[in-house]
Amino acid sequence: MEPLIPLILIGGVMYLVLILPQQRRNKEHKALLASLEVGDEVVMNSGIHGFVSAVDADILWIEVAPNTELKVSKSAIAGKIQAPDDEEDDSADDSADDPTDDTAEDS
Repeated sequence: MEPLIPLILIGGVMYLVLILPQQRRNKEHKALLASLEVGDEVVMNSGIHGFVSAVDADILWIEVAPNTELKVSKSAIAGKIQAPDDEEDDSADDSADDPTDDTAEDS
C-alpha cells in the first residue's frame, strides 16, 4: 500500500500542472471563438492578421487586404487583437517626448 501513495501523489501533481491549465486554455479559446463578431481584428494560427467580414456556423470570412477575403475555419483563429487605448498612450507619450520639459536633468 505504501508504494502506491507516491504514485497517486505524482498523478495528482501531473493533473494539476498539465491537465487543468490546458482545460482552462481550451475553455477560454471556445469563449473567444463564440464571441467573434463582424469587424473584430483577429490573428490566425498561421500568423495572418485580418478583420472578420462574415461569420457562418464554423466558417469565418477574414478580410486581409482590400477586396481580399479568406474563408477559414473558426478553429484556425489564435486570438483577437485588442485595440490600444489611445487616451493612455497619448498622455504618456506626450510627456516623454516634450523637448521643452524642464523637469529633465541636464548632465
